Amino acid sequence: MELQSTFTKKRPRNRLPGRKRRRGWTQMKIPTICRYCVGVIRLVPARKIYGASTDRLGLAGENIYLCQNCNARVGCHKGTNRPLGNVANEVLRLKRRETHQVFDQYWQSSGLSRTKAYKWLAGQMNLPEKNAHIGGFEMDQCQQVIDLCEKELNREAVA
Repeated sequence: MELQSTFTKKRPRNRLPGRKRRRGWTQMKIPTICRYCVGVIRLVPARKIYGASTDRLGLAGENIYLCQNCNARVGCHKGTNRPLGNVANEVLRLKRRETHQVFDQYWQSSGLSRTKAYKWLAGQMNLPEKNAHIGGFEMDQCQQVIDLCEKELNREAVA
């Protein structure tokens, strides 16, 4: 009987069947150690955090990476265990939520598609497109996005 090497096994892909990887997209690393408190991060059901609100929020059956010490966390793409961004504490999560609200308002009111808006954002921030994702931004980058979008929204309002 021959033992199969761990190097020859195919690793399972964390992707929905039939979905292709988008060109230029960078997969976020699966978090294991918290960047805030160096605690252990575990994959837990969303229900552990959101309780009875899980179904209302559309998170039934979804998972979240959660620090066992400080509650820093990051959600996962629907139906996968692929993180949406990097682990964030409550302050950064709130800033990212605000950033998304302003960014979404900008691209929807300007007639751009979401994809084109992210391309615009990458150019404005001098980032490669694959790194222009709010889920991976820090506080200063979130504020930069808010400032850029509000400037454009004000320009549209005057025109």
